[in-house]
Amino acid sequence: MPKKSTKPKIKKEAKIVRQAHHKEALDEKERYLEAVGRRKESVARVRLFTKKASDEFPEDKGLISINQKSYRDYFKDLFLQNEVEEPLKKLKSLDRFKASVKVGGGGLKGQAEAIRLGISRALVLFDANYRKKLKKLGYLTQDSRVKERRKYGLKKARKAPQWAKR
Repeated sequence: MPKKSTKPKIKKEAKIVRQAHHKEALDEKERYLEAVGRRKESVARVRLFTKKASDEFPEDKGLISINQKSYRDYFKDLFLQNEVEEPLKKLKSLDRFKASVKVGGGGLKGQAEAIRLGISRALVLFDANYRKKLKKLGYLTQDSRVKERRKYGLKKARKAPQWAKR
């Protein structure tokens, strides 16, 4: 005897009304392009928005927030700040876009490179013509090197305990 489903059955009309309501809610919010960048243990989820007239950009700096902080506050090192904004700089689009990023895992350098890859992928989704230039600069290539796993009997991935013959 088949089991009875405990889920309430939804009429088709109710489902269509819900979908229409959901679409209206999306139109009210800002539209964005989303991409993921990874490097070592770091994973960055990037949302790229087109600039509105009300957005104020600091001179020669992008409007990028990382984990609800400005990228200049998140990355104190100037080298890492440049790493994050490089794809936008190279396309001369620093003041055309704003980005919201959620990043976690790994170290600061890995996070910066994951964000760079995520921004580059989102830019390609925005305009496919950007792909050629970003690919040439190496911003669309994912660096797949990761830490090697630890093997049993060893102290680290390859380091063995000291061995004595006698």
